[in-house]
Amino acid sequence: MKEQKKSTYFIKGMRDGIPIAMGYLAVAFTLGISAKNANMTGLQAAVMSVTMHASAGEFAAISMIATNAGILEMIFTEIIVNLRYILLSCSLSQKLDAKMPFFHRFFLAFDMTDEVFGISMASAELSGGKLHPYYTYGAMAVASPGWVLGTFLGVVLGNVLPISVLNALNVALYGMFLAIIIPAAKKNKIILGLIIVTMLASSLFAVLPVVRELSSGIRIIILTLLIAGAAAFLFPIKETEVSANE
Repeated sequence: MKEQKKSTYFIKGMRDGIPIAMGYLAVAFTLGISAKNANMTGLQAAVMSVTMHASAGEFAAISMIATNAGILEMIFTEIIVNLRYILLSCSLSQKLDAKMPFFHRFFLAFDMTDEVFGISMASAELSGGKLHPYYTYGAMAVASPGWVLGTFLGVVLGNVLPISVLNALNVALYGMFLAIIIPAAKKNKIILGLIIVTMLASSLFAVLPVVRELSSGIRIIILTLLIAGAAAFLFPIKETEVSANE
């Protein structure tokens, strides 16, 4: 009976993961094109997607690889850019049964993404506030290969597709970022203000003396720490707000 229940959750997770996989395939294709432009092979790009599986982190990594950034700079940049996944994993772990073996938390955290987190939280709410890990495993089993395959195909087909098609696909990257920030900005004026401040600060950092001499990775680290720190200090989220969102 237990095994049947696991398989039921797993299949449901796979079904819910199909739309995510389709979206990943398209976005990761543009990632693969960027990897190709940084002289990465299809195998290298695919391994990067398997081990990191984070769009913003991978795009940042590729840009630093293309500019021959140092190892320490890349490590610190990736830690900063991917820091939110720690928060997502911690939040999701609270939805697991207290008696659940630790290894489930470990594996769920390894392949956590924004989209998988979203449907996992929704599944937990529909199941009385508790998440069955095999639901998330099912979603990951479909979504993750879509991301890795898209990255690999972007590198390989980037050598075959016409320039006009590649240029059109590159626009998908900007569309992805807009799809992330616009809904959040519409709901929260503070987020909208922070987005505007971030854009202005990033533009200034690219032209100001001394700062512009820094690599893009270092500039990302500085801006993230300054703006995120200031936002946390000036606009803290109250416990009552967190409870309401949960």
